[in-house]
Parts: sequence; C-alpha cells; structure tokens
Amino acid sequence: MKPNSLPQGPQEIELKLALPGSDPSHLAQQLAQIPLLARRQATRLHLHNVYYDTPTQVLRQARIALRIRRVGSDAKPQWLQTLKMGGLGDSALSQRGEWEVSVPDARLDLQALQATPWSDIDPDGSVFQSLVPSFSTVFDRTIWLIRKHDGSVVEVALDLGQIEANHLNSPICELELELLAGSPLALFDIARQIAKTTAVLPANASKAERGYTLADGCLDKPLRAQPPSLTPKLSLHETTRRVLREMFCQFTTNLGLLCNSDNPEVVHQARVGWRRFKSALRLFKVSLPGNATPSWQALRPLLNLLGDVRNFDVACTETLPPLGAAYAAGDSQRAQTWHTMEQALTQAAMRQRELAREALQRPAVGASLLEITQWLEGWSTLKAPDEVALEPKEPLRGWARRRIKRLHDQLQLALRDTSDPDSQHHARIIAKRMRYGIEALQPLLPKKRSQRWHEQATELQLSIGAARDVSLAITLVAKLKIEPGVLDFLRGVAVGRQT
Repeated sequence: MKPNSLPQGPQEIELKLALPGSDPSHLAQQLAQIPLLARRQATRLHLHNVYYDTPTQVLRQARIALRIRRVGSDAKPQWLQTLKMGGLGDSALSQRGEWEVSVPDARLDLQALQATPWSDIDPDGSVFQSLVPSFSTVFDRTIWLIRKHDGSVVEVALDLGQIEANHLNSPICELELELLAGSPLALFDIARQIAKTTAVLPANASKAERGYTLADGCLDKPLRAQPPSLTPKLSLHETTRRVLREMFCQFTTNLGLLCNSDNPEVVHQARVGWRRFKSALRLFKVSLPGNATPSWQALRPLLNLLGDVRNFDVACTETLPPLGAAYAAGDSQRAQTWHTMEQALTQAAMRQRELAREALQRPAVGASLLEITQWLEGWSTLKAPDEVALEPKEPLRGWARRRIKRLHDQLQLALRDTSDPDSQHHARIIAKRMRYGIEALQPLLPKKRSQRWHEQATELQLSIGAARDVSLAITLVAKLKIEPGVLDFLRGVAVGRQT
C-alpha cells in the first residue's frame, strides 16, 4: 500500500501549534483578546472521535487515518466519517488528502468510502472487515473564522481535551490553523500574530500519530535522529529540504516533550537535533536560498539553558555515579558526604530544568521557531529564483563525498595539535560535524570508508568528551557548599584522565 501513488483528492492544509505552559481553563478567553480574533464570534463544539485500524496497524504503516466523529451531545449527535492520507509527519505544516462525509450513526460505512481512494487501498475488502477501534480523542473545540483581504480563509481552532488509549490518556492543548482558501502563507501570518502574546511550539505529530504512540505506551519517548531516505537522483535542493526538516523536527518535538518530562534524554535529543540542524546548515550552505537564514537570536537564552541542564544531567547520571565508591573507599562518613553532594546537584538540576521550561513559555521563542518553520516550508511551495544556479555541476553522490572528505581533512588538521582543552574542544566539534554529515548523507557515501570515518569521529568525540565531562562536573560541584575533599578527589580524577 503506497499512499503517495494514490489519486489526489481534497487536500487538508493546516498548521499545528502546541501551547506550552498555558492554563487550559483560560486559553479561550486569552486568545479571544488577541486583536485578530477579538472582533470575531467564536463557535464551540464538543467532539468525540474513534480511530480505526487493523490489529496489525495496516493503516498506520501507510500513513492513513480513518475515524468516526461525533459532533454535539448524546441527545442529538451528528456523525462524520473521515479518511486522511499522506503527509510527511516531520513538520508542523501538513498537507494531506482528506475525505469527510456524513454517516447515519457511529458505525463505519463502507459505502461512504466509495468516493475516496479506499478501493486502491483495500481492493478485496479484507482490510475494512478487519478494522477495530484503536484509540479515541475527546475535546472541546473553539473556532474562529478569519477572512483576509487577499481572499485567504483560515479556521483557527483551539482544541482542549484528551487522547485515550489502552486505559491511558494524554492531554490535548493545541491550536490548528486550517487553510480553507488562499495561500499557506496566510497560516503563518496568523500564527505570527498569535505568537506575539501567546507561547506556541510547532507541533509535528497529529492527534492520530499521538494516539498510536500512546497506545504503544511510548508517547513521551524522546525522538532520536531519523535521517530521511536519500537517492542519487534527488536534487541538492530537495536533499537539503528533507535533511533540514528532519533535524528541526527532532529539535522541536523534544522541546515539546520537555514541557512534561524529566527524562534527561529528552534534553539531550533536543540539543542533538539543534546541533545537527546547525551543522547541516554549514554542510548545505551552497544550496540554501539566496535570502538569509532566519535569526534565532530569541532562542539563545533557551539554548543556553538546555546546555546547562544537559551539563547537570551528565554529571548526575553519567560522570559522578561511577566515582562514588572510589571516593568513599568503604568509609560510611565519606559515603554520606558523596550522597549529600549528589542530592544537592540533583536539586540544582531540577531548578535548571524548570528555568528551561519557563523559557519555552516566552512568546519570542515560539515566534522564532515559527519563522524557521516557515523558512523551511517556503522551499516546498516557493521556488527560489536562483535555484538552478545553486545546484552543483557534479552529481549529488559526488558532491556528498566531496563535502565529507573536506570535513575529514579538517579533522585531521585539527588533530595535529590537541595539547590544550581549547584545541581538543575544536577537534571534538569538527568530529561531531563529520559524524552528523555522514549520518545524514549515508546512502550517498562509500559504505566502508564512511563507516570507518564515522567510527573514528564517534570514538574521538567520546574520548575528548569524557575528560571534558569531569571538568564540567567539577565546575558544578564547586558551586555547592560541600566538603572540600570531594573537589580535590574530582580534580585528581580529571588529571588522571588527561594523562
């Protein structure tokens, strides 16, 4: 089943925004005060949706969603059956086929699917016969309709409720901006006006995608790198777009998880996503559109806080725990001193994590993330005037190999002098760039050589990082009121690892 090969039909184009830190009980009133919405009458609906799939999740694997929606009260409900398909799932801006029709009751209606590509999906009817409820969503929707002077029409919907699956539930608190007519740029224009006063985050996962992950018990699982599939036939322009979108998705998805998760890996993967994104901007510099990349100056306080949180997490969970027994050396008093130090460091880490969450609630952060999202999506809807000139004269595979070879040469040059911490840190940064580049362009690179270089870069990054982690732990512990002997012990460990 390949949705991308199915006939095109009605298209749903929408921009999804999470609302970090907002109080759901006041959100509708808060949004209603925004000048853009203040003069418009809001419509309120209560929606209950049941999503269906086969026990083996045939529809999920094909990026298809099928649901029955009940609108209104139990006494006088309206039933809608909706089929959605397509979409990349790595951007807050989604575009996918949507077929929605009224049905008489809460049962799936095969007849209602005749005007859709369902027959291409399920030619013998076996999939339909196997469908069972997978999860449900229940939420209240507040709708404002925006008609712009250029003819664009946008529905702004505030959804507050929850997803329910396997006796688990997860809150829904998001905005959906759906384009009913006009250009997708209208979505970003409205989103920017909302983001002036309301904290937002680009939301890459649909309610259906979240429902599946909730049913699997991994809704809060950190998102790791998932490099897109690349082929030598792709243009450099399209390769750039795919790679950067995936990396930015990793960053913003983990930012969303940070709002409610204390898992150290969430912060780690958010930072990895951002570093990969910045590294790829350097790697693909030749193929970027002529206009300057968006400023992320507003993100710097958040990025700095994430770095601080990561330093605490590494110290608390990786660097210090293996050293405790060596420091105590069987002495109960020394063991208690070490334990007290670890507790104080853990509390400091918690405070730093809360500061990062507060930073996510600043409207300027969401506005900056929206600007980057629009910049990335502009490539898929707007053709850069100089795009042809941006394409390399050599084939994509040759270009990719040359870029990674250049990074390898830079790393070899940096390794000629690693006599001091600054030069070691410089070499580590280049090793990271090369590793990220190899991972992003893997299908285009010679397998054995790229694997060997990747292993070398990873080993170098870890070896230099281990010594640096001890130094960072010393810096953090030094700020605590603890027994001086702990610092002396850690300094001795640091010296030992440098020799």
